[in-house]
Amino acid sequence: MTERNENNEPIEFASPDLLEDSMQSDMPPAQVNGDKELKAVCFAGFWMRFWAYLADLLIIGSLNRILIHPIFKFYEGADDLWFSAEGFLTGIVFFLYFVLMTKFLNQTLGKMIFGLKVVALKEEAKVISWGTVLFRELVGRYISKITWIGYLLAGLLPKKQALHDVFADTSVVLTRR
Repeated sequence: MTERNENNEPIEFASPDLLEDSMQSDMPPAQVNGDKELKAVCFAGFWMRFWAYLADLLIIGSLNRILIHPIFKFYEGADDLWFSAEGFLTGIVFFLYFVLMTKFLNQTLGKMIFGLKVVALKEEAKVISWGTVLFRELVGRYISKITWIGYLLAGLLPKKQALHDVFADTSVVLTRR
């Protein structure tokens, strides 16, 4: 027997497989407008973002070892690491990596490895604006890096946003491969 609503129309239920798949996902699906169609997206949680960030740090460390450290290998200055030219240049490489990769590809190499992408929640275009990227990666990430609680917010907020995502109104989503 088929169940019917108050207008005597049959009620259709989703298949059990679809219900199981949606119940197993710990990430809330959301609707994003893009290309004039609605798409369901899943926000990336703390652990996915953590592993992607570790991969990015490994890549940035490798870049610094190849590009920056050989320049200062024979320099024996008494500068403290935080205020040395070497420390300044490694910081520049760090921020340039995140700004340029996020602006032009919407993801860093670490995010590519784990199938993540940065999206602007209120912008209509696929490409994130320079203002949003600079605010997210320079100002927001600096504040998150200092407080460290900013990164932990990605595990607590409904849209899985870290503090720098909240500031820039962005989020990180899982991409389907």
